[in-house]
Amino acid sequence: MKKRNSTRSAGFRLTVSAAALAFALVAAGCSKTQAVRGYVPDEELLAQLQPGQQTRDQVAEILGSPSSISTFEERNDTWYYITRRTEQFAFFDEEVLDQRVVAIDFDQDGRVLEVRRFGLEDGKDVNPVDRKTPTRGRELGFFEQLFGNIGRFTPQ
Repeated sequence: MKKRNSTRSAGFRLTVSAAALAFALVAAGCSKTQAVRGYVPDEELLAQLQPGQQTRDQVAEILGSPSSISTFEERNDTWYYITRRTEQFAFFDEEVLDQRVVAIDFDQDGRVLEVRRFGLEDGKDVNPVDRKTPTRGRELGFFEQLFGNIGRFTPQ
């Protein structure tokens, strides 16, 4: 009799251990993950930039290549150094914790004109338009898609 009870209690312990291990694995998979993307130079490096002193090549030597270069006509000579720190929990949308942007404007001669800094509070949300482009033809139902080609082909 004692042997039978010990087998049951061993099976129960094994089941509880397996359940605890499964719970621990699921809980570990749902932990928050943080990501840092981009690069903003240190203040010491940015302090080396003086308006009218450095050229684009010298800025690239000091700071490295920019994250982005402006393509708009009013600021066609601006380099952007961008970094963003985000956090995401499981499958939910990521949350932006910090964002910094350094914009370096160049004059007509390619020398530093101005160094501007922006933070997360300077950003603006952009809501894309959800319109759809109409397409020609007609929409087929499920069964039309499934059985639509039956009898359309003639044997050779």
